[in-house]
Amino acid sequence: MDRKKARELHCSVEATIAVLGGKYKAIIVWKLHLFTIMRYSELQKAIPQATAKMLSQQLKELEADGIVSRKLYPVVPPKTEYRLTERGQTLVPIVTAMSDWGHEYFKYLGIPDPCPED
Repeated sequence: MDRKKARELHCSVEATIAVLGGKYKAIIVWKLHLFTIMRYSELQKAIPQATAKMLSQQLKELEADGIVSRKLYPVVPPKTEYRLTERGQTLVPIVTAMSDWGHEYFKYLGIPDPCPED
């Protein structure tokens, strides 16, 4: 998000949601936290509900916001790796809290947790 758009925000929660609020952004941050470095194909496998177009768009937005760094290797076929930046690492406590809350919510609902390994 650029400074002009940031100036239009009304509160800090809105700023956080502006950066992390995309459909798969929090999941991307969580997966990169768990695995440190992931290739694009690994992210696709880890987030199968995301279309290739949506995953690519979310990664570009996270990169533009300084949350994710992308490294492209000049090989055939192209190899692209993603990792959290220093700024991205500051979101880890937020997504950890979201994960913890989600595990408790599945317990509250009395249904099996689909991601107990997180």
